[in-house]
Amino acid sequence: MEATPARTAQAAVIVAIDGPSGTGKSSTSKAVAAQLGLSYLDTGAQYRAMTWWMSSNGVDVEDAAAVATAAAKPVLVSGTDPAAPTITVDGVDAAGPIRTQEVTARVSAVSAVPEVRALITELQRGIAAAAPLGIVVEGRDIGTTVLPDADVKIFLTASPEARAARRSGELTGKEATDVAATREALVKRDAADSGRKTSPLAKAADAVEVDTTDLTLQQVIECVVTLVEEKRAAR
Repeated sequence: MEATPARTAQAAVIVAIDGPSGTGKSSTSKAVAAQLGLSYLDTGAQYRAMTWWMSSNGVDVEDAAAVATAAAKPVLVSGTDPAAPTITVDGVDAAGPIRTQEVTARVSAVSAVPEVRALITELQRGIAAAAPLGIVVEGRDIGTTVLPDADVKIFLTASPEARAARRSGELTGKEATDVAATREALVKRDAADSGRKTSPLAKAADAVEVDTTDLTLQQVIECVVTLVEEKRAAR
């Protein structure tokens, strides 16, 4: 297992927040980063951006060999300001296109390809190492694979029903109306992400699990902030 990259500041703190879709990862991570003055990285957006590029350029996402061959072609750039995170592909703003149901349905297949994960993991480690004060990184394998030496590891969970309701609220148009379909898609993606051979969705042994089903967003944020501040105070 590779170690976390050297940090650029002695007091920098790296926070890994993992968990499946709809548990509040993005909202929590951005708020915690903003409150503590840290950078922020949505790793899921990077995999979505890769998937969007593959679909836009005629690559069959079910063909792992084709995906592996094309993986190094797109240039992904993630902005790490928690107040206004950005994601571009070859200089094009991809923040909107990557959130469609089409991309959601295909991202597990693309993210399961080892070559894709290797490229994006290296990118993520570089971004974390360059964060001057530290960073909150959200994803599915941050605490287990990407940043195994993260100072604080959180694993968010929630019931499928709660997650589906939240996820539907993030979608647009017709996609936002069918919570049952969203729940089915989430459960299917959970199985794919947890069952893949390379860096599966999993809780790190030393992660703190937080069930957000019956918690308000503010309560989850306060919980994570407290854990980070306790870690800082213990240094």
